[in-house]
Amino acid sequence: MPFLPSHPLSTGWTLDAVELAADAPQAVAHALREGIPATVPGEAHLDLVAAGLIDDPFDGDNEAAQQWIGDTSWRFSTTFAWQDDGASRHDLVAGGLDTVATVVLNGTEVARTENMHRSYRWDVRELLRAGDNTLTVTFAAPVPEAAARAARHGALPRVNHHEYNQLRKMACSFGWDWGIDVAGAGVWKPIGVDAWSGVRLVSVRPLVDVVPAGAGEGFDGVLAAHVEIERDGVGPDADVPVVVRVTGPGGAAVEATGVVVAGSTSAGVSARVAGVRRWWPVGHGDQPLYDVEVTAGVPGTSVAPGHDAARWTGRVGFRTVELDTTPDAAGAPFLLKVNGETVLVRGANWIPDHAFLTQVDRDRYARRLDDALEANLNLLRIWGGGVYESDDLYDLADERGLLVWQDFPFACAAYSEDEPLRSEIEAEARENVTRLSVHPSLVLWNGNNENTWGSVDWGWAGPLEGRGWGDAYYSDLLPRVVAELDPTRPYSPASPFSFGDYRHPNDERYGTMHIWDVWNREDYTVYRRYRPRFLSEFGFQGPPAWSTLARVVHDEPLAPFGHQMLVHQKANLGNAKLERGWQGHLPDPATIEQWHWTTQLNQAHAVRFGIEHARSLTPHNTGVVVWQLNDSWPVVSWAAVDHDEHRKPLWYALRAACSPRLATFQPRVSPQAWQEAWEGVEPEADTLALVLVNDTGDAVDESFTVTRETVDGAVLATVDLVAQVPARGAVTLTVPDDVATFDDASVELLVAVAAHRTFETAVVHGAEVVDQRLDPDALTVEAKTVDDGCELTLTAHSLVRDVFCHADVVDPSARVDGGLITLRAGETATLRVSSTSGADAVAFAAAVVSANDLLPERPAEAAAQWPA
Repeated sequence: MPFLPSHPLSTGWTLDAVELAADAPQAVAHALREGIPATVPGEAHLDLVAAGLIDDPFDGDNEAAQQWIGDTSWRFSTTFAWQDDGASRHDLVAGGLDTVATVVLNGTEVARTENMHRSYRWDVRELLRAGDNTLTVTFAAPVPEAAARAARHGALPRVNHHEYNQLRKMACSFGWDWGIDVAGAGVWKPIGVDAWSGVRLVSVRPLVDVVPAGAGEGFDGVLAAHVEIERDGVGPDADVPVVVRVTGPGGAAVEATGVVVAGSTSAGVSARVAGVRRWWPVGHGDQPLYDVEVTAGVPGTSVAPGHDAARWTGRVGFRTVELDTTPDAAGAPFLLKVNGETVLVRGANWIPDHAFLTQVDRDRYARRLDDALEANLNLLRIWGGGVYESDDLYDLADERGLLVWQDFPFACAAYSEDEPLRSEIEAEARENVTRLSVHPSLVLWNGNNENTWGSVDWGWAGPLEGRGWGDAYYSDLLPRVVAELDPTRPYSPASPFSFGDYRHPNDERYGTMHIWDVWNREDYTVYRRYRPRFLSEFGFQGPPAWSTLARVVHDEPLAPFGHQMLVHQKANLGNAKLERGWQGHLPDPATIEQWHWTTQLNQAHAVRFGIEHARSLTPHNTGVVVWQLNDSWPVVSWAAVDHDEHRKPLWYALRAACSPRLATFQPRVSPQAWQEAWEGVEPEADTLALVLVNDTGDAVDESFTVTRETVDGAVLATVDLVAQVPARGAVTLTVPDDVATFDDASVELLVAVAAHRTFETAVVHGAEVVDQRLDPDALTVEAKTVDDGCELTLTAHSLVRDVFCHADVVDPSARVDGGLITLRAGETATLRVSSTSGADAVAFAAAVVSANDLLPERPAEAAAQWPA
């Protein structure tokens, strides 16, 4: 919320039910007659948990038992003391109400609201009274309210079972294919009374530009502060002075003045900062931030006693951003440029980090952004089924250089283009575009998630019966709002989107693409069939850490298709798709522990395969944004970091595949094969290449030794390859057939080692794990206790694939600094486990697993067949 109330109302709240769902437990009904303590900001579910009336919604099958909460109309009430402080205005300010609400102050209805994505302000000076005042906020039951609107106005196509697209409420609160169904109600952002006099700053939009310096080299920064005010006690015929002060990281300040002239409520004030230091994305430069202070009015006379002139503060980063989709010979690219420099995107999709939004604080945001940065990511896409996130997320991204792509909140559904929804959407867009315009990390506004695609491919025409499906927002309203309020940033109508009339929105040749046939139907090697210009969604599922899963799933015995396990698997036939996904890659697991490790490992393999393929297409491909970084509750999902903040094997695969300098073996088509191919028919790949992707600002001269060897380390063939890899570019080196051709794929692999270690070692195996002859006893683990944990020294006696420590099995709070390590014969590595539990280091050693462990124990009579 841009402007917090001067007198927040955060204590003394109670919760009761106005209309309790018929299937609510009797014990709950009895307790709610008198009301229970409530937390504001907060949510009804959390108050019920705190009162002991419901169990943890995430545990077991509590989700089903608690559906009555979404069918109940809830009332939040408080009594607060107020005395006239001399201010001429007293406004009731609500930062966020979830969702259809009636606000009553001292028995008088103040307003009715129906949008959780915006804030509200009402002049209540005539309703306040000296002494005690009573405020109530009553929320319509969200599930029946959405259904009733569908019945009145007509149902619209959507995914999932609730009519979530009828309300401006977070779509995934009604459940998603990774999300729990906990549609509830609450005062989810601060609420209170704001006292002011004379002049109030309604909004500030500090838009930036960078221009060549007036004299000499370098750049100047231009800050155009668009200021809107409200007057009370200052007549409309009076001028209101405005001062904008910009202070750089070194303390030097620039000040500019302007005026809101009589009869107006807005002004623009421009400040030029000479010799500005530009803000860059991570990996491209530094992130200097400049403090901005805006004041409006005459100090000491324009606001309530004890306050100075109306004041706003924020931070900006001076940079330019553009999106280039100019058609080329291959279609149309999706080039995101900052300061004129193309950013090769290595990103992840972001969902709300907790199903109950008020549980996400700045520290939790910081940990998630660290998860992204430490996985070598440079962009987060805030997905359209969630919310416009807290300023905390964008502030932290500003500081870290992590780019943010912001979807408007529309996802996988048709949306009415009629009133009252249309006006609500414009109001929320205007408020949030204004609020977020200050953040340099925000580089793209995107109209919707998959709605444009859905309008073409998901059979909407019949159910719509000629009604609009939301395109009026994505092609007209939203781009107009962005062009008016934030013209410094580009706008994309949708993801996926092909940027041209009559093109299929998910055409790989143009713009952005989503690939979901791999998860739903195909083997993950099908990723290689695609040549996307920019891959903005794709992914593969895997379970959370064992401790996360076991904390909430209590089936006896624990099994992939147990009742509670499937409660925590929201994807259609999800665990069956996991089983299909490992076929041909990994052996069938024999125990639930093996199932857990197999599915986690296959998720990591699948996503790494897809990322490395897409990045190997650089510069044809300019971005990969994996689905997804995080989880909103404990669940089997596409996340790399689970709800309990454990980094899954997938996270380590992301870190490797998204390394700024990537070496990867990829099949390629030789020139001879192209010449021999029939016209118009693409030949099959017939060579193996070492592809080097250099996403750094420095060119690299490097030589590689490519070795074909056996799992026991015997060298069969070798070649040296030399490469000059340009900055932000890629080079493809063909591996000679005599080196690349396996004689016995089950025991051979190909390894590329950079002489100067400018790239990590690349490995391609002759066979999938299921067909390899790997020794289950090839790894020795030595454990040593150290301060705050232990060190595990790993030694491979022959090839060991994908070593990982499930440290959370020993201590759910333990963390490991490495994972998914492949060791060749004779190699060693060290893992550091951080744990304050006092657990024996030997226990952590026992939690170390590898892909080798998934293979059956070798019979004694067959030992001679295994490499020594």
